[in-house]
Amino acid sequence: MKIAVTSQNRATVTDHAGQCRKFWIYETEYADVVEKHLLELAVGQGFHDALPQPLDDINVLISGGMASAMRYRLKQQGIQAITTLESDPDRAVSAWLNGTLDELPPFGHIGRLCNQARPLEPATI
Repeated sequence: MKIAVTSQNRATVTDHAGQCRKFWIYETEYADVVEKHLLELAVGQGFHDALPQPLDDINVLISGGMASAMRYRLKQQGIQAITTLESDPDRAVSAWLNGTLDELPPFGHIGRLCNQARPLEPATI
């Protein structure tokens, strides 16, 4: 199984899958990671129009956030789309493989930035 994790800065799970060009690719056997490498898409490649060819053989995409339209396109291609608050790519993959990853609900344009609790602004009169 191949799992891709959005990681534009190569260190954390990226919040916006559609604009990400760097992905950690994990190849797994059962619940074990057997290989990990970084995939960087060319400038102009991205998810907004279609799945970039270098990612067409993944089974799972983990991201901090993605639009419902992207989630739908991935599902049409047999790819499971996962959004999570977990920021560490290795921990996200490990938790997903073990069935313990906390996932965000699959609707709207969701992610860490969109779902963070924000203090209420005082009402203006």
